[in-house]
Amino acid sequence: MDYNTFLKTVNVSKRNICWEIYTENRDKIRIKKEETVIRNLEKIFDAALKLSNEKGFQAMSMRDFSRETGLSMGALYSYFSSKEELLEMILHRGRVIVCNLLEEHIKREMNPVARLRLAIRLHIYLSEAMQPWFYFSFMVAKNMTKEQRDKTLESELYTDSIFTEILKQGQKEGAFRKRDFRQSASIIKAMLQDWYLKRWKYAKRNISVEQYANSVIDFVEAYHLAI
Repeated sequence: MDYNTFLKTVNVSKRNICWEIYTENRDKIRIKKEETVIRNLEKIFDAALKLSNEKGFQAMSMRDFSRETGLSMGALYSYFSSKEELLEMILHRGRVIVCNLLEEHIKREMNPVARLRLAIRLHIYLSEAMQPWFYFSFMVAKNMTKEQRDKTLESELYTDSIFTEILKQGQKEGAFRKRDFRQSASIIKAMLQDWYLKRWKYAKRNISVEQYANSVIDFVEAYHLAI
């Protein structure tokens, strides 16, 4: 699967994500016209990501949001009651998308080698399509509340567990060598993070998302595949 095929297979567009956030928080959002809500949510989330990169999420004020979005303070409070609620909206929806898409696609593949390749490729492609969210989530982690950190940690451990189970299955079936599969899962996760945290480095080298995915797969298989 190349990246363009992936984009045709899943819908992780900003508009679709905003629509999902709207449907999930319909009872909290006081504006009832769907098109208006989705359009303004796009403005709000764009502003959150931009301002967070510029000054940090905790340093942002509601007046900053108002200036960046062009929405009045009163209008902003129609969508969320506080910055913390906005942060949870953004983080929660991203976590759900990542976990659901990984689980949905990986469970269809039973061969452990093919599952490993698919899991790596899907995660890298997801982080390319949703790079602002991945980067934002990583950068705000240090200032999260304990509850938010616990949820983020749970999501990270979930993706770790996907690779752990695939490697464990492969060892059991004789497709992979006997390795510390938990440690390997953590190393794989670090390689996946490198793509969305240091894209500038790979852009300078003209490395495409497909090339990076292939290189990670080759590296992992060289260490794990039984010969």
